[in-house]
Amino acid sequence: MTVAARIGLQLGTLDLRVDLELAPGEVVALVGPNGAGKSTVLRCLAGLVALDDGRIEIDGTVIDDPGADVFVEPERRPIGFVFQDYVLFDHLSVSENVAYGLRARGVAKAEARERAGQWLDRMGLADYGSQRPAALSGGQAQRVALARALATDPRLLLLDEPLAALDVGTRAAVRRDLRRYLATFDGMRLIVTHDPVDAHALADRVIVLEAGRVVQSGTLAEVTAHPRTRYVADLVGVNLVSGEVVDGVLSTASGARVVIADAPDGPTLATIRPHSVVIGRGAAPGSSARNTWAGSIVDIDRLGDRVRVVVDGELPLTDEITASALAELRLAVGDRVQASVKATDIEVAPA
Repeated sequence: MTVAARIGLQLGTLDLRVDLELAPGEVVALVGPNGAGKSTVLRCLAGLVALDDGRIEIDGTVIDDPGADVFVEPERRPIGFVFQDYVLFDHLSVSENVAYGLRARGVAKAEARERAGQWLDRMGLADYGSQRPAALSGGQAQRVALARALATDPRLLLLDEPLAALDVGTRAAVRRDLRRYLATFDGMRLIVTHDPVDAHALADRVIVLEAGRVVQSGTLAEVTAHPRTRYVADLVGVNLVSGEVVDGVLSTASGARVVIADAPDGPTLATIRPHSVVIGRGAAPGSSARNTWAGSIVDIDRLGDRVRVVVDGELPLTDEITASALAELRLAVGDRVQASVKATDIEVAPA
């Protein structure tokens, strides 16, 4: 069973026309620039905004179809929603916040309180039930919001920028926790994010939205290799390398080694931006790059005045150069090249 949605909505200057399908167990990231309509898609699915035209169906049941005069109220939809700022009620205790969705669906107070306690225990927050949200850290508040969304046993879980409200120091740890909690939920999950690292860490598939339209979809690797618009190239056109760091060197599962300028030991996700990759037929004279990998060019993709060169080898990488540089280097698919990156140009985050 799936989510199948055809969303048509005119909201101010936003003309939203989006078709999407989600499968059980799948985590999909919805990415795009500000104003593209990402959060509005979630609000349409949740019933917080009614469609002008289209149809939304979950597990074979229609929940919104203006043409058939069908509209299921938000509290009756099998959907959990984690808002960007969590929207916890300050005047309620943590336990009452988690029980709120259950009570709104008609669950008796005693049962709702018991189920809320079970979810708080599952989230490692059993000792915080009587406290107010103001006493929580950002990561704890997110877990409470997630517990409230999951307590109703939804088929579809919606998360709107779930890590955006957190500081940099907290994001990595909370991202790991969120990934673990999402793995225990067997329904369908749709996450709005602007961060390719979050998309890589959390999602199986990416849908890119621009100006109310889907412009590209696929795995992050597929979208990164062949961006169809300038925005996509800037947003997801990064090389993401995961592995274990020991003494400043990241080792990947395939055996490639990446020297990192400053990173603690442990599981790590490294971001290498395409413009930081230097490719040539040999090591650049006088280069200070501490990382050099051999490979072959498998694709050359032109995007306006920029060219993305995909190199497959011990560490697959995408490089970005100008069209004039491509002509000067006389690069072609099949050429053997060296790809180099300075250790100081690599950004890292705990995986």
